[in-house]
Amino acid sequence: MDLTDRQRKFAFAGIVVALAAAGIYLTLPTNGGETEPSAQRPATGVPVGPAPPATTPPGIESSIAPDSFDIYRLLPFSQRDFAGAADLAQRFTAAYGTYRFDEDPKAYVQRLQGMVTEQLRTELERGSSAPGLLEERKAEQASAESTATIDSIRDIEANSVIFLVTGRQELTSAGRRSQESQRYAVTVSRDGGSWRIYAFEPADAGQAGDTG
Repeated sequence: MDLTDRQRKFAFAGIVVALAAAGIYLTLPTNGGETEPSAQRPATGVPVGPAPPATTPPGIESSIAPDSFDIYRLLPFSQRDFAGAADLAQRFTAAYGTYRFDEDPKAYVQRLQGMVTEQLRTELERGSSAPGLLEERKAEQASAESTATIDSIRDIEANSVIFLVTGRQELTSAGRRSQESQRYAVTVSRDGGSWRIYAFEPADAGQAGDTG
């Protein structure tokens, strides 16, 4: 069948429209399409959140250098804590060895009271008030001035430190002057936020360290 010019133009236009529609169809994704829209694509990177808080390691993991080794990281007390405990042990030993025959035993214990635990204060009060000791000192008009030297640390526990302390006395008795020295084991324990003398005896007697 021969087509007129008008019919041929309509047929050509129909073919163009059909081809255009086919091209659009081919560009649309199907249910099994190869690629999803970028907005729905899962992220490939891991989001970075805030850094966890820094914590102090339980020990020393790095190599040990003699010039920078910090021994206090391995001990239960800081340098300031040790200094406070040592100062108390020294002051107490000096005060313990200082007395006068005419001093009231209560005044003597009062000087020591702020340094010691309640239990040790009771023991010191009982010892300084012993009748035989008081009578002997009065009879000889005995007195003593004492100083103390921190010699070393015997033991360290979680709540206490035992210091070896030498007390040196300048004695006056029956008009004669002399010198004596005695080495003590002095246990200093933590009592709340402060230090207290927990135990005190000659160094050669031995002494338990931790106070619990």
